[in-house]
Amino acid sequence: MSVTHLLRIFLLCLALTGLTAVPAVATTGSTQGVAADARGQLQQVSQQLQQIRRSVGDIESRETLGALSERALQAQRQADLAVRMLGPERESLEARIAQLGELGDGDREGSTVASQRKALAAQQLLLDDLIKQGNLLSVEARQLAEAIEKERVQRLGRQLSRRVASPLSPALWREVIDQVPADWRHFGVLLRQQHAALQTALAKHGVWSPLLALAVALLLFFPLRLWLRRWGRRFAASERAPAGRLRRTGLAVWLLLVGTLLPGLAMLVLVNSLKAIDAIAPRLIQVADAMVQATFLAAFIAALSACLLVPRRPSWRLLALDDLAASRMRKYAWMAAGLMWVTLVGQTLNRAARTSQITGVALDGLLALCYIALIMAMLLSLTRLYRRQQLADAQATADNAPARRRGGWAVLVRVFGHLTVMAALLATLLGWINLAMFAAQQMIWLGVVGMALLLLLKFADDLCLRVFASDSRSGQAIMLATGLGSAKLEQGGVLASALVRLCLVLLAVGAITLPQGNSAVMWGWLDTLRNGITIGETVLRPWAFVRALLVLVVGLGIIQLLQRWLVETYLPKTAMDAGGRNSVSTVARYLGLAIVALWTLAALGLGFEKLALVVSALSVGIGFGLQAITQNFVSGLILLAERPVKIGDWVRIGDQEGDVRRISVRSTEIESGDKSTLIVPNSELITKTIRNMTLSNPQGRVQIKFQVPLSTDVARLRQVLLDLYAAHPGVQESPPPAFYIDGIEGGMITINSHGHVGSPRNVYAVRSELLFELLVALQAAGIALATPADVHLVSDSR
Repeated sequence: MSVTHLLRIFLLCLALTGLTAVPAVATTGSTQGVAADARGQLQQVSQQLQQIRRSVGDIESRETLGALSERALQAQRQADLAVRMLGPERESLEARIAQLGELGDGDREGSTVASQRKALAAQQLLLDDLIKQGNLLSVEARQLAEAIEKERVQRLGRQLSRRVASPLSPALWREVIDQVPADWRHFGVLLRQQHAALQTALAKHGVWSPLLALAVALLLFFPLRLWLRRWGRRFAASERAPAGRLRRTGLAVWLLLVGTLLPGLAMLVLVNSLKAIDAIAPRLIQVADAMVQATFLAAFIAALSACLLVPRRPSWRLLALDDLAASRMRKYAWMAAGLMWVTLVGQTLNRAARTSQITGVALDGLLALCYIALIMAMLLSLTRLYRRQQLADAQATADNAPARRRGGWAVLVRVFGHLTVMAALLATLLGWINLAMFAAQQMIWLGVVGMALLLLLKFADDLCLRVFASDSRSGQAIMLATGLGSAKLEQGGVLASALVRLCLVLLAVGAITLPQGNSAVMWGWLDTLRNGITIGETVLRPWAFVRALLVLVVGLGIIQLLQRWLVETYLPKTAMDAGGRNSVSTVARYLGLAIVALWTLAALGLGFEKLALVVSALSVGIGFGLQAITQNFVSGLILLAERPVKIGDWVRIGDQEGDVRRISVRSTEIESGDKSTLIVPNSELITKTIRNMTLSNPQGRVQIKFQVPLSTDVARLRQVLLDLYAAHPGVQESPPPAFYIDGIEGGMITINSHGHVGSPRNVYAVRSELLFELLVALQAAGIALATPADVHLVSDSR
């Protein structure tokens, strides 16, 4: 890769991060324009809050209170947006005022500077007033949303604690029968209004629009939905699908999306087409919207059961159920979907028809009994499944086969389900219809959310592990860009899976809690996350984290490319040896990492003046607990710069010696003769004495020292030994081999000689070969070496 290409990549990444080290300054428009826009937004927020306060007392349903709470939170977000819009302009004004300097008591300014200072001060005062007003409106909106949520919870509590006559009481049903004629008239009025609205719309717009919408709805529901399901199954069974568990979980998620969206979209198209030509009576608009919502919910439940249970394809089943249990649970899921649809639409239709309260109570009681019966049937099927599994485990134990491990969660689910059913049934019989209805619906909804969470957790885990797998295309691309190994890549996949799974769990908690109130708390968390977390004077926002992560990934990729270009392309063309090339590449790598770290912190919103505080704080920790690490780091930089020890050197430290294989900023790796690796801290190589046998002279010296008797022909011995040196291919001619008489003592002549070889690593092998040839040559020449005297003491026994 060329330098031009690398520079283009660097400039592109710099453009993507958008000058991260410089704080954003509002430069579009003047201060008056920004203030006018902010004032207009704050006026709208104030008017919205007044309307919400007037509407709270006139609303009876908790659903409408939830809409008002959302409007209050939206007003709070609009006020916060206005304040954030004014912040950069105020900082710009402060910078311009600071340029004018402080005015002393006796100082005088020119008329131009004085008028400019006065105008800037007035603008600053205006912005301060608007910022205070925005903060006040934000607090009022948040308090209003919390008050509305508190009212919702209180109304829910009053509704659940309301007691009516028991469904077993004849008085309840006599009262219902008495209200039947009046309620029937209410439904008749509603039907006549709908009939009139439909006739008027068809007479005005014709029947082609509703017919076309009906055709599109049928096309979405039947041919397209069935074809997409078959296409997903064929793709999952083909060789193009990813290997492993992702094939099954991916198909399940695909079937869930298709089975949820297409029926809901079909109902949405049909209802919106009727709304477009005013073919729905005003009192039935909410019923039509409830039909759309109920269709989406019922389709979601049915599709979820289909992709998890898969009655006809046991090998693709994600739950540990046998065929009988899967078939029965599939039927119960369809019943639950239909019951949910009837509940949402029936309750909305009952409110739209304005029937009597006793009729609503009777309807809720019947629905509660239906929910309880459905839950009891599900629990009975799970109990029978558990018994069949126990029998299978007992048979496996008898056959000396390993029994399957059962999770304790199934036992907890069955116990919790039985307790809930008993409590709901008792509440229904005693007249707490709303409490029983709430408990049964919540149990069904908990089961739906739990099964959806189980599916999404498995899919997220399989997807992340596949994306970060070393044998996948995405994993190979990540390894190529970042230089990570397969083990590190798999660790990244596990961390990504954990992060995604955590987000899914939080979404599941929100899906369980939001429908029944307390949404202000959840929205407050989301607003805090969106607006950022303030630490001192620094605001850390989610986008800043994403941008910093992007900068980190891109920066590491650039470092990897530059490192590869240096090692493989540029440095081999230079006259530097291997140690010099290693020093340059290592220093360049750590310098690049330092630049990327500073760049990432700047993208996170931490300026260099704040980094100075962090460094000063770290210096205290370094002084107390990180002295050794800092010492090794500095020693590593000295080794790379001065190069007293470089890669390829033969060094000796104490009684250990070997080749230097790698030098990092913390330690040096030395490979000994037995191929083991000695890891030495860099401070040891700087502060202690080491022997570098290849620093200035890469040659090694072979020394041979022995003794011969005094009667030996020394001239002949000298010639034999020098001839051996000259004949050996490993001994160098320059400097020439040398022969010395070290001394004469005790009738022995001490001979000392040496020759030079190309590397100290060859000394041992060459010396062994020379000694072998010396013994052979001396034996052939009849020259005897000195042998120790063998003295025997023999005693005379006589």
